[in-house]
Amino acid sequence: MRAYQPLFVARDPVKTTPLGADVVSLSTFGRSATTSYLLTRRSEHLVRTLRDREVRVLHAHFGVEGVYAVPTARALGMPLVTTLHGFDVTVTKRQLLASRKPSWINYVTWRDSLFDTGVKFLCVSGHIQRCAIEWGYPAERTLMLPIGVDTEVVKPVPLPETPRIVHVARLVEKKGTADLLHAFAVVHRAVPTAELVIIGDGPLHGQLGALATELGVAATVRFLGVRPHAEVLATVARSRVLCLPSVTAANGDQEGLGMALLEAAATGRPVVGTRHGGIPEAVMDDVTGYLVPERDPAALADRLVALLGDQDLCQRLGTGGRKLVEDRFDLSRQTAKLESLYGELV
Repeated sequence: MRAYQPLFVARDPVKTTPLGADVVSLSTFGRSATTSYLLTRRSEHLVRTLRDREVRVLHAHFGVEGVYAVPTARALGMPLVTTLHGFDVTVTKRQLLASRKPSWINYVTWRDSLFDTGVKFLCVSGHIQRCAIEWGYPAERTLMLPIGVDTEVVKPVPLPETPRIVHVARLVEKKGTADLLHAFAVVHRAVPTAELVIIGDGPLHGQLGALATELGVAATVRFLGVRPHAEVLATVARSRVLCLPSVTAANGDQEGLGMALLEAAATGRPVVGTRHGGIPEAVMDDVTGYLVPERDPAALADRLVALLGDQDLCQRLGTGGRKLVEDRFDLSRQTAKLESLYGELV
């Protein structure tokens, strides 16, 4: 940002803080303060802190946090912007209530307060914008504004010799990791030197590890867990292709855009995704990578084998991906648009 200085607000303790970031956590006011905020959405501590810091705009990420920010925004008389990312407008209200999570229940219960108070609802893709309007968000205040990639930091790098596939995702149903493992079993038979690296963690970690063993590919699949962003980018650079075969989860959760696909494209890597959620807005079929149907390991394997066996194809699609990111998802331009919006509001 150039015109604004961000202050990050968290409910829970912050274990690691980005260099130079200014962070406020409700946990510093005691457990009762965080519990009260979780249940009631209200915090006099937060209101006083933001007033003392002379905050001008509140910007919530995900509709859930938008609902939680409403009482604070009203108390301070300041504009509230909310970015909608995915599950907050793709999971049904019934499923959110059935989760029994207090924050999700409050989101459904008090959503009208957000619709009334929020001045802008930013959507990370056209798909999410359509879902938001269907979910009930006021159409006249929704705006598509994807988050960008820092093309000055993430640069194209030469393709590696090793036929390595990388998958960057939280290990949950929506990310389609099980389909990728089934596809990789086919890929490994066609390309015996192929490797699969999985970065991320989640509730399905154990189940997916067992599936890799069952499919006979455990020796060539590495689960690295959560890694720092710089290490993720370095691993992508050492890989031939990034694959994100997301699917619609049982509760309706869908992919908003797929930032991992865009970051890989910025490094000059071809990407393979599914015709799902906002992914077709991040992947141009046969231009920056390939799109396959959801839950189709055979089609996924076919595209991955083609890429691992053809360096020229990888180079062509990787070049197309870099151009797409520079043209549509450059971070400096996207941030300038965001700051321009802030300027209009204050």
